[in-house]
Amino acid sequence: MRVLFISAWYPNRYDAMDGLFVQKHAEAVNLYCEAKVLYVYADTHIRAFEIVDRKHNDLNEIIVYYPAKASTNVFCKLLKTWNYVRAYWKGYKYITEKGYSPDIVHVNVLTRTGFIAYLHKKWKGVPYVLTEHWTRYLPQNFGYKGFLRKRITELVVRNASAVMPVSESLQQAMQGHRLHNAHYTVVNNVVDDFFFDERVVSHREKKRILHISCFIERAKNVCGMLRAVQALSKQRTDFELIIIGDGPDFDTVSAYARTLDYPPNTVSFVGEQTPHEVANWFGDSDFFAMFSNYENSPVVISESLASGKPVISSDVGGISEHINATNGFLVAAGDEAALLDKMNYLLEHFHAYDAGAIKAVAQEKFSYKNVGKKIYGIYLQTFYYHTI
Repeated sequence: MRVLFISAWYPNRYDAMDGLFVQKHAEAVNLYCEAKVLYVYADTHIRAFEIVDRKHNDLNEIIVYYPAKASTNVFCKLLKTWNYVRAYWKGYKYITEKGYSPDIVHVNVLTRTGFIAYLHKKWKGVPYVLTEHWTRYLPQNFGYKGFLRKRITELVVRNASAVMPVSESLQQAMQGHRLHNAHYTVVNNVVDDFFFDERVVSHREKKRILHISCFIERAKNVCGMLRAVQALSKQRTDFELIIIGDGPDFDTVSAYARTLDYPPNTVSFVGEQTPHEVANWFGDSDFFAMFSNYENSPVVISESLASGKPVISSDVGGISEHINATNGFLVAAGDEAALLDKMNYLLEHFHAYDAGAIKAVAQEKFSYKNVGKKIYGIYLQTFYYHTI
């Protein structure tokens, strides 16, 4: 079976982390069938279309960079839309000339990509399935708006052979926006296999809390967590908080941290890290903390569980689908006193959690093998019903 992945987000030459979870889904699927990725990117640095044919491990990725001006001018926006369509046409022509004709199109992240798949279905009769990751449907985000966008999204979802949100919470939010389809199935994000590896814990003087953020403060509420950590540091000094990541609000958040009265070396910002470095940080930490105002199904939660580490998180999005008494705690979003209390508790009791049992459950939920098999089963159903 041949499956063509298309996505609004995907790792590219300007951002290796953009849509990384989509790439991992494609790799998981590629274990069971012949997957290929076609991704188009609006590039303000070029004047002509560029097609890059590359390999990521065993996955073939075709990326079409198309010219786009950074302008709000109506003509420029129309030209950008036209070039977007042309980029898909050029990419599709490129792969078909090399003998690749998909049996199924797998759309990731609506809406424009979904409309491309809808048109392709009408033109070629090839069914499509959807995976959605975006938090814009959640009531806390207010990101799903616009009459035309909503009508097109409803059309695309209604005509999909299957819809695979990455959490039950996201499924409910989508259905609440009249995005109806009879074949919703939750499919988890993938965790790299090396997160499940055993790692040597260093001999540290302090217990270690880990946090990872993309530093979008209105969503991640890192400052709220920092205030709770400040209060914790007034009660005890046997811990440290390591913060990994970068993003638009990094400077603001790190500057705010410097205004708080911590003992020396209580909070450290270590910047962006590679996936292998992140896995090492998880292996050498005692538990993971997240205090977001809203989320979908963050991969960092899955990575913590894959590493056998308990989690404290705000009870938002799909996080409650994975966190329970066997692997951590949930607190209400914004409740800094509750976060303080649970961090205090885990600093005393993190060693009581069964790391092996936490990893085993995570393996079942988040491994390439199991996620890929689940998606492949959905493909088989789609292909069967499409051909009878």
